Amino acid sequence: MEKKNIDWGNLGFGYVQTDKRYVSNFKDGSWDEGTLTSDPTVVINECAGVLQYAQTVFEGLKAYTTEDGHIVTFRPDLNAARLKASAERLEMPAFPEDRFVDAIAQTVAANEAYVPPYGSGATLYIRPYLFGTNPVIGVKPADEYQFRVFATPVGPYFKGGVRPLTIRVSDFDRAAPHGTGHIKAGLNYAMSLHAIVSAHKEGYDENLYLDPATRTKVEETGGANFLFVTKDGKVVTPKSSSILPSITRRSLVYVAKEYLGLEVEEREVYLSELEDMAECGLCGTAAVISPVGKIVDHGKEICFPSGMTEMGPVTKKLYETLTGIQMGRLEAPEGWIKVIK
Repeated sequence: MEKKNIDWGNLGFGYVQTDKRYVSNFKDGSWDEGTLTSDPTVVINECAGVLQYAQTVFEGLKAYTTEDGHIVTFRPDLNAARLKASAERLEMPAFPEDRFVDAIAQTVAANEAYVPPYGSGATLYIRPYLFGTNPVIGVKPADEYQFRVFATPVGPYFKGGVRPLTIRVSDFDRAAPHGTGHIKAGLNYAMSLHAIVSAHKEGYDENLYLDPATRTKVEETGGANFLFVTKDGKVVTPKSSSILPSITRRSLVYVAKEYLGLEVEEREVYLSELEDMAECGLCGTAAVISPVGKIVDHGKEICFPSGMTEMGPVTKKLYETLTGIQMGRLEAPEGWIKVIK
């Protein structure tokens, strides 16, 4: 299929409307068969559950053109499982996991002309989401829901090259113990907006959220897990029941162990330890790893030896290995890559 006339090299990380999206509705206790549509408009009642009580969950993943010309997605089964867990936590009917993966494949295939070519640095970002649609005025779960998937081509997260981030320790809490921090719910991101806007106003790229119970342990940022490298080369990721189980972070942990032979620890990480770390990164779908050069704790600067100009050596190896797997340059573990075309 002929590609759309898009300047792939100058795409930003924003929404570009594509030709098709997938829609399925839940009513009377079951999901309908679902369909692709060219209509990007969502029409719901003014009293819809999603508008009144934020009953919505979502996912994010990408489709890539590999070195050998195939269009693939990366571990969509894990996105399906996480959406199911998120939906169940908000008393929403889970969209069947096998149908989720199929909906992703249908959406990507229908928008093949928007999948950026290999080597452009761009990818097709895919957003599946689920929300309550029928009128709800009392505080209770909706009875009817809609599951949708749209796709949009996006440019590389680091336009013009990697720039290590400067982040601050936030005075706000991201999630409560036993709350919803471990699911991908829209409400978690809504509460982070004020904190990120104020961080940007003060010249920081992101917030580091501490555990709300003791405010001594590292949790995550508004949209990414942390990954640290110790001075003796060990990879360490924070363990907490109130952070999102990042698919990228889980994949990087596997890559660190199985591809690079590194020692990995998932454990509680204390803010007081960060001065002894050699490297720091943020893990997520958008950038895979965003290097962090400096963390500022109320005026006290914690500067990582990896510096403010490029990724640290271990972080860079992790990044290159995982993106190599995603783009088909390296052999993937079984089940990680779903070939669409």
